[in-house]
Amino acid sequence: MMVTITLFGMTKMLAGNQASLSLNVANGQLVKDLVGAIEISHPAIGELIQKKKVLVSVNQDIAHEDTIISDGDEIALLPPFAGGSGSERGDNDQFVRVQRENFSLDEELDRVRGRSKRIGGIATFLGIARDRSRGRDVDGITFEHYEGMAQKTLREIRERALKEFDILELLIIHRYGEITIGENIVLIIAGAEHRADAFTACRWAIDELKQITPIWKLEHTSEGEVWVEEHP
Repeated sequence: MMVTITLFGMTKMLAGNQASLSLNVANGQLVKDLVGAIEISHPAIGELIQKKKVLVSVNQDIAHEDTIISDGDEIALLPPFAGGSGSERGDNDQFVRVQRENFSLDEELDRVRGRSKRIGGIATFLGIARDRSRGRDVDGITFEHYEGMAQKTLREIRERALKEFDILELLIIHRYGEITIGENIVLIIAGAEHRADAFTACRWAIDELKQITPIWKLEHTSEGEVWVEEHP
């Protein structure tokens, strides 16, 4: 069975700027066997997987070494994020978006305010592209995301926030593609009856987004392009 493995971020660079790898794997083989094949064909990537710096996903879920790979499975390698799913659809999709275009802060605030007249406090986090990072001047940023899995992860973050915090609504938007310096990148808005609950949920959501969402940041600097792994 020929398996196609989608690559993101630094793994593409380590594979000679390829977007995917094709490997022969026996039907029903385990993820650990696939990793062994990667270690032979691309040792640098295999080493990162062993160090847990690159994760393997199967059908848009993080896989373990004993996860079985079957014919037709969607497999990807996920480097550290720059940042499953019974989720609500329809109107609620407006509250979790991954999009190329910019967004209006006023429009998104009104969207959250309109959800409930009980909302008495709103906390926001707005991430903006800055011109300096880790001692380097930055000319621009490109965000790459895992289509489908990124949206799924953000929906899960919203659903967890609504269950675990005393809030009435949470909105999450993250842009992808090329971002110029000074442009908006990510927006979190939490609406609650009281400000303390809104602050707590908003901070938790952005921290969680940066840890688990399959979105990667490529900084364009005078020294070349740099994939960012840290999450300040």
